[in-house]
Amino acid sequence: MRRRFRLFRVLATAAVFGFGAPGLLPAAAQTPAAPAETPGKSENKADTKSNFIYRLTNTGRLRIVVYGEPDLSTISRIDARGNVNLYLVGDVHVAGCTVNEAQKIVEASYRDGRFLRTPQVTISVEDYAPRAVTVDGAVKNPGPVPLPTESTLTVYQAIIRAGGFTDIAKGTAVTVTRILPDGAKKVFTIDVDSLIKGKGRAREQDDTLLLEPGDIIYVPERLI
Repeated sequence: MRRRFRLFRVLATAAVFGFGAPGLLPAAAQTPAAPAETPGKSENKADTKSNFIYRLTNTGRLRIVVYGEPDLSTISRIDARGNVNLYLVGDVHVAGCTVNEAQKIVEASYRDGRFLRTPQVTISVEDYAPRAVTVDGAVKNPGPVPLPTESTLTVYQAIIRAGGFTDIAKGTAVTVTRILPDGAKKVFTIDVDSLIKGKGRAREQDDTLLLEPGDIIYVPERLI
């Protein structure tokens, strides 16, 4: 009976001072810790704030390093056809690719040509190509509009930078002409007027189409 009473008094004292039973952690220590943030989460959060992905463009200059092969490393400018010239391999098309995609293409070129068994290539941009679009037609300041190097630009934003529409502009039928890497043309028709006025007929493409270097934006005139 005395032993039970002593054990009860020990447990009661431990409860008052915040200690658990012998061999157990304090109650606070038993609370499950918050789950640690998944590695790379912070970078992903930052990435979601901007959809910008830089793609290599003609006249840009690249540093191409082949690990363990200093004779193959080079600095090459992307020519008018979108190619860089590599030792042994020759011309390799990289225009329109991201840096990571270009690295894989160069590695595949050396591997498929049986020059290297397991090539490891690192590419960095030495000089960025001039990035601009052309805004023409019924805008107040027609001409080239520079594209930001590390962010995106929509058709609406480009028109604002060109001074906005004139009084006779037909903002419901703005066209964007784009030259694809294979030389083909693609034309988008954007209802910028609905975006400005907040009309419900604006399509998702009207606000989400991101401009690329060399795009030509044309604003037609309304029939009066």
